[in-house]
Amino acid sequence: MNLIEHLDALPAEARGGAVTIGNFDGVHRGHARIASQLVAAARTIGGPAIVFTFDPHPAQLLRPQSMPAKLTTLARRAALLAELGVDVLVVCKTTAEMLQRSPDEFFHQVLVDALAARAMVEGPNFLFGRDRAGTIDTLARLCHSANMTLDVVPPLEDRGEIVSSSRVRHLLQGGDVDGANRLLSRPYRVEGVVRSGAKRGRQLGFPTANLHEIATLIPGAGVYAGAATVQGQLRASAIHIGPNPTFSEPQLKVEVHLPEWSGDLYDSILAVDIVSRLRDIHPFASVAALAAQLSHDVAEARLRFERALPALSSRSPHGA
Repeated sequence: MNLIEHLDALPAEARGGAVTIGNFDGVHRGHARIASQLVAAARTIGGPAIVFTFDPHPAQLLRPQSMPAKLTTLARRAALLAELGVDVLVVCKTTAEMLQRSPDEFFHQVLVDALAARAMVEGPNFLFGRDRAGTIDTLARLCHSANMTLDVVPPLEDRGEIVSSSRVRHLLQGGDVDGANRLLSRPYRVEGVVRSGAKRGRQLGFPTANLHEIATLIPGAGVYAGAATVQGQLRASAIHIGPNPTFSEPQLKVEVHLPEWSGDLYDSILAVDIVSRLRDIHPFASVAALAAQLSHDVAEARLRFERALPALSSRSPHGA
């Protein structure tokens, strides 16, 4: 994957290919369908498969008060798109000037002049240009005039609803990680810097890595099974997200317990794929009752990790 964060003097490997434009946050199965068609179109014309995206999300400039929480960091998005066969990710810095370009100006300045695109792949609800005035019909007209092919990929549905980033966010916010993972090409990931905590877990026999500076959406409160990447290896993990009512601690925490791990992770970045939800959070009558429940949680987290390991280790994303 070639990640390019400028539009000036693009290298040859980022020009003359098939292009799709979008945010691709989360890289869900609907995105995977578009990426599959993009790669097919690129192979047909003998050029690179190129995803063009904006950073930050245009809503951050246009509607900052309603800016959706991110599902993926830019680096994670690039890695997931690479797994889907995308050759180049072009990241355009979002500016007021860029957002003021008319659909025709954007098409000719970006797709024709900068990218020299020979094919386009988009969903039917694609909008672009100033005030999002350009529709898929506008794009079809412009592609025809530029002798550029256009493939329109129908949206993917799951249980009667369209797979979308907003739907994934809604499920995660409600703690339904299992439902969100069904829509994603890979299990949902959180990553953060490990900092020192109150060490309550250690006192109970279940030391935890406390994650801070998490840049993406934190799922709803609950206890989850996960897979943490430690020194390049996947390890089972039990994850606590939310307050600690047994000790009257209302603040939200993200704590990761790694069974049989005793190394020092302080100040390192820990990435954790959240595999499945185990239970809700509630207060316990005693510390002994809490410890007994944690023991059960860890055993169940191990089982669910083992069950998910073949898919986690596969190089082929779910839904690709």
